[in-house]
Amino acid sequence: MKCAVLGDPIDHSLSPTLHQAAYAELEMSDWSYTSTRVQAGGLAKYVADLGGDWPPSRWRGLSVTMPLKREAYELARSMSPRARLVGAVNTLVRSSHGWVGDNTDLPGAVAAIRERAGEGFSCTSGAILGAGATAASTGLALAELGASRITLLARNPGAAGETIEMISRHPSKPVVSVLPLDSAVDGVDAVVSTVPAKAQTPELIDRWASTPVVFDVVYDPWPSPLLSVAPGVAVSGLDLLVHQAVLQFELFTGRPAPLAAMRAAGEKALGIRESSMEPSPA
Repeated sequence: MKCAVLGDPIDHSLSPTLHQAAYAELEMSDWSYTSTRVQAGGLAKYVADLGGDWPPSRWRGLSVTMPLKREAYELARSMSPRARLVGAVNTLVRSSHGWVGDNTDLPGAVAAIRERAGEGFSCTSGAILGAGATAASTGLALAELGASRITLLARNPGAAGETIEMISRHPSKPVVSVLPLDSAVDGVDAVVSTVPAKAQTPELIDRWASTPVVFDVVYDPWPSPLLSVAPGVAVSGLDLLVHQAVLQFELFTGRPAPLAAMRAAGEKALGIRESSMEPSPA
């Protein structure tokens, strides 16, 4: 069976490393996972070219990263409630009635925080640095963890309307507000940084590093400047990537994923990289 991750750019993606490590650990020699560059506007044609017959011509699942998540949402014949909540699809699973859309970014973020902070962790107030698509999914994750108040810190607060609306759709109805990126917010239990490492100024780091839970979605460089000095619970972009990949693996294969083997493969890959990038989780 074949799976792949699609996006543009795609060369940076660690997803093939994680999924192939899982196949090796479970001795699934008849499964493969590759990466393919698909530009914006090209997802529908790519999927059509895979063929529509059932049983599938060995194609089982697709991981979808930027800039294709909205296209995947429109393409899916059916989708999970969490994909509808996020308004984006990062996972397409082949079925007898077409491609089923799902989103593993949201539950992956929840699982990553709970792994590091403890299963009993509850968030009352959260802050997110940034206001883009990743801020929306991690904001929903904070709401899943109990946050009733979520503050977005954005370089352009006026452009945060869609993200505010998306987080506000969570069934718990959190109060979502937006402030400039250099603002301070009191009483925050968890902060999520979705800004690149180069934007993590000394002032920003000093302002947020002592938050009880610090979650940085950047996984390269690893650790990020913010996480390298955080004295409390630190959640990395690799944690997020691994947990969302675990969920994708299980959706694609129907088998429990070997989380430890997947994490070890990701850590090894990051350790041998020569360049530093700030990719979006894929």
